[in-house]
Amino acid sequence: MRSSGTSTPGLGASASRGAATTMAGQLLRIGLQLASIFVLARLLTPSDYGLLAMVTAVIGLGEVFRDFGLSSAAIQAKSITRQQKDNLFWINTGVGLLLAAVLFLAAGGVAALYGDPRVLAVAQALSLTFLLNGLSTQFRADINRSMHFARLAIVDIGALLVGFVVGVAMALMGYGYWSLVGMQLSQGLVGLILSVSFARWIPRGIHRDAPMKAFLNFGVGLVGSQILGYAAKNIHTVLIGASLGAVSLGLYNRAFQLLTFPLSQLQAPASQVALPVLSKLHDDRQRYDEFLLRGQTIMLHVVAIILSISTAQALPLFFVALGPQWVEAAPLFQILAVAGFATMVNYACYWVFLSKGLTGSFFRFSLFSRPLLIVIILIGATGGLYGIAIAYSAGSLLMWPLTLLWLHRVSDAPTRSMFGNGLRIIVAYSIATAASFGVASLLPTGSYLLQIVVGTLTVFASVAAVALIWPRFRRDVKAVMDTARFFRRRKE
Repeated sequence: MRSSGTSTPGLGASASRGAATTMAGQLLRIGLQLASIFVLARLLTPSDYGLLAMVTAVIGLGEVFRDFGLSSAAIQAKSITRQQKDNLFWINTGVGLLLAAVLFLAAGGVAALYGDPRVLAVAQALSLTFLLNGLSTQFRADINRSMHFARLAIVDIGALLVGFVVGVAMALMGYGYWSLVGMQLSQGLVGLILSVSFARWIPRGIHRDAPMKAFLNFGVGLVGSQILGYAAKNIHTVLIGASLGAVSLGLYNRAFQLLTFPLSQLQAPASQVALPVLSKLHDDRQRYDEFLLRGQTIMLHVVAIILSISTAQALPLFFVALGPQWVEAAPLFQILAVAGFATMVNYACYWVFLSKGLTGSFFRFSLFSRPLLIVIILIGATGGLYGIAIAYSAGSLLMWPLTLLWLHRVSDAPTRSMFGNGLRIIVAYSIATAASFGVASLLPTGSYLLQIVVGTLTVFASVAAVALIWPRFRRDVKAVMDTARFFRRRKE
């Protein structure tokens, strides 16, 4: 799937425009999703969210099969013909249709697993998402590959907006957990319609003579590791739902979703920009390493500042944003924040695996690392809800050095510098988090808004103080602030 040659001229300019467009789109996305979280949390109950989480845990695993790594394969490829795009579309659509039928027929078994008869109808309704997502996969990949980031942003924002309106309207009419189902389905449908509109490409028939082996080999290696990764990251949801019920799962799910929300808002768009660029810089090691490390540093600082504030002020944030019925989820959020940062600090490794076409190696690593994480979570399950959260965070943190060691063995990626970037940020923002928590705890009990404001200011002040004392960290902060100038260096 790779060919030799120099990188595309003007790649820095394209990356700069893509980053700016993606950031603007993300701000709108974040606003819509936060509005959805805050409004629906006050209209629905932990049981409603727990019920949906039971089904989405199963659907998420099916989504890995449905994509089959072919969206990343299409984006990563240096060249792709019209016939190959047609074939990829029909593969994703066929698999999506098959999975929709399987889930619809197996919904009774899913309900039996959780011991909740309501799961049956919810699973059957949400089975349609497999087909909707299967149809839209290659349209999105085509837009992404062409670096039309503004179009991708419109697709995502449009789908979120319609889903939000549908979900809130149904919740106000008293539909309960069905409002969450309606929101999911409307998002998938609108996303498909917009993706087709912007792709400006209509698939034709199946082309048996088009070479597909490279795409399928890439997908097989990626999907295997993704399945193992998904199982490791979601076994806690199944364990809680099956053993503790919808209410406990609802609390845990809100904590987990509020943690992953800002991460996913950075992870997906960062990958949309990083993967096409890194794939094109594959043959220029110096520029590849520079772009990778700069991208990692920027992403981790943004993630760390968000997690530092939200972890230190979890209790007042949950009370103010979601309401008093959700405050029991705050301690779970604080524990899971360790896993959240571990996931993001490790994500640059994922970029390397994909951009260098090392999906087979990634799969072999996953055969060892993911079962290890599952075992750790199963051991933690003996400690109940909090035991599962602690085990998941500890296991996720362990995956970071293990992934870097493996990547050092199979690639020429700058793993030592990647580790140094992550370690400096962990140390600096741990200090800021502790300071924020300590200062806010001195304020009067119940002064939640004041605690949030003071705690937030303390985080920024602490980061500034650490930067003044620690020269290497100060250079990292300066690099983040100089990002715009970095992207404008077009001649490089």
